[in-house]
Formats: sequence, structure tokens, C-alpha cells
Amino acid sequence: MKIGIDQISFATSNLYIDMAELANARKEAPGKYLIGIGQKKMAVLPPTQDSVTLAANAAEQLLTPTNRDQIDTILFASESGVDQSKSGAVYLQSLLNLPTHVRAVEVKQACYSATAALQLARGYIALHPDKKVLITASDIARYGLHTAGEPTQGGGAIAMIISRSPRILAIDDDSAVYTENIMDFWRPNYATEALVNGHYSGHMYVDFFNDVFSTYRKQTGLTLDQFAALAFHLPYTKMGFKALKSVLPQGKPETQQRLAANFAASHQYNQVVGNLYTGSLYLSLLSLLENATDLKAGDRIGLFSYGSGAVSEFYSGVLQAGFQTMLHTKQQHTKLTQRQKISISAYEKLFEYQLPRDGSTVDLDTTQDPAKFVLAGIKAHQRQYQQH
Repeated sequence: MKIGIDQISFATSNLYIDMAELANARKEAPGKYLIGIGQKKMAVLPPTQDSVTLAANAAEQLLTPTNRDQIDTILFASESGVDQSKSGAVYLQSLLNLPTHVRAVEVKQACYSATAALQLARGYIALHPDKKVLITASDIARYGLHTAGEPTQGGGAIAMIISRSPRILAIDDDSAVYTENIMDFWRPNYATEALVNGHYSGHMYVDFFNDVFSTYRKQTGLTLDQFAALAFHLPYTKMGFKALKSVLPQGKPETQQRLAANFAASHQYNQVVGNLYTGSLYLSLLSLLENATDLKAGDRIGLFSYGSGAVSEFYSGVLQAGFQTMLHTKQQHTKLTQRQKISISAYEKLFEYQLPRDGSTVDLDTTQDPAKFVLAGIKAHQRQYQQH
């Protein structure tokens, strides 16, 4: 039985900043951001968007009267949760008007959690083939103003429906995983911004990739030449490229050319949105599917997932016949091109704004946010969500 990604969608803020303008404001050469890390634009999240609303805005694009009744599990992958006890998935059940006879759970392990959710979903559907699982990968990446990590911020959400007989990507059974307790990135409960050792994290990312890719090859007997493309977790574009370069010599010249071209397609969305944390790999996959020119049914895609701390996994999937009909490329491009550019000073004000941390009542102005689902405020320690 084939199990995998049946549908996929994406949501982000309607606001962004230009990375060249950020570089100038930080007295850096624009090339450091545009070429050095490979980023052109960065999504900026207003107070009216949080991990719950982003997930809802991504997921509602996928729901139909038919699949709504088949979903009996919601997995909310995030490290930007809004509550220490209640899962974001419970909020989604209500906002999306999903059946009450569902299980709703939040999954966390830095940027790896969406892949953990996907593998959990595959196992569940193997036992319950008539059911579907809704996965959302929703995060807001924060490192702080004037920090080394600032140009690798961003935010947004990916939503996927996992099912048998998937119409986009059937996930292969084999995968390779690796976990090691390292301190390359973390965020204590008392911190609103992440702590990161960027150079160390970059080295570990490549090391972990080489480990799991080597293990995967030994397990399956597959070679680099048998992949049409590789999709990477992309907190910033150049991080994935470093990993890809480390294995390109294993392939034939035509393989190297193909993988490099498809990597370029896979980061088109990431480089104008920024870091989605756990959604970054799946935004890269979506970008690959919607921007590559030579993919076809039967092609094998390799996927590398990395979550600092650290957990990694390499797995693969096979594109299904007619997968192109499940994509919404034109709408995706329209959403990204119609966003509003804001000034660096406006971005800084939005970044520094914090919701009350003592439970105080607050009402937010939602009139400037065109998203369907918004955070309208806090009352009696409870977040107030609205649907436009």
C-alpha cells in the first residue's frame, strides 16, 4: 500500500522586507545576505499572526467536504507553540471546523518535528488505511535584532494531508536517522529568541547529512544517480547547497547538473520567505515541485530533515502520476508577489512588539491583515481567534 503526501499548501504573512535594505541598515555589504546566505526577502509577521493562525491559513486551502470527514488525526509540528499545555492542534480542530472525533497533538523537536509527524502519520495510516492525517508545520523564526541570526529569520506554515494512494508523493519505507545531543541551537522557556552557534550548527548540519545519506545508501543500495532531486531543510539557501556539494562528486556529470538545477528550483520560495523552522524542508519540496521544469511521475526525490539539538533523517519518495494537477503554482506565485514591502524601521517595531506576558487584556487591529484567520487579542488569559 502506498502512503504519502496527498495534498500540500503554504501560508505566510503579507509583509516582507528586502534583504539588501536590511544589509544596508546593518552596515553590511548586501552581497553578504543576497549571495553569502542566498536570501532575497524575509517574511515579517504582524501581531495578528501566530503559529495557530498560520497553520489554519495553510490548512484551510486543502479542506473539502469529503476529506474533512476522513481526517481523524491532527499533528501540529512547531517550536513556536502558544501554550505550554494545550496543543495548537486543538485550536485547529475548532478553527477549521473539523470533526470532534479526532485526536489532536503537538509535536516538537526543533526543525525536525514535521518529519516526525509525517512518519507517525504513515504508521497510523498503515493500520487505518481509510483515514487521513492533517499535518501542519508552523513556526516564526526569531533570533533578535542586530544579531548574527537576524537575516535567517522568517515565518509561515506548511500543511499536508497524508493518506494512502497519495496523489503527489508516495513515501518509501526505508529511511536513515541520526540523533546526537549537541548545543547548536536552543531556546529556553524564559527566552523569546533562540540561542544559536551558527558556524557550529552549519558544520553539524553537513556532518549529519553525510551520515544519514551514507546509511540510507547502504540500506537501500540506491546511488546518487537514481535521484531526480534532493530537497533540504533550508533555514537559509546556502546551508542546503553546502550539503549538496558534499555529495555531488558521487554522481555522474549529468546527475550533478540535474541535482544542481533542481536545487535551484527548490529554494525559490525559501529565498523570498526566509526560515520556517520545521516547515522549511517542506517549503523546499513545494518549491521544487512547482518550479522544476523536468520532474515526472516515477522520479525519486530525496529529502533531508534536520532539527538542531539534534535529530536528522534522510528518506525518499516517488512522484505519482498526475502530481502536477495537485499543485497551485500560479496562486502561489501570486501570493508571494502581492505581498507588501515594509521599511526596516517598520519591521523593527513589529519585531519588538510583544503580547502581554501577564495575561492582560489586549485587542489587536486586524483590519490590516488580509489573512482568513487572525489573532484578535487576549482576554482572560485566552487567545481570541477570528475568521475574516
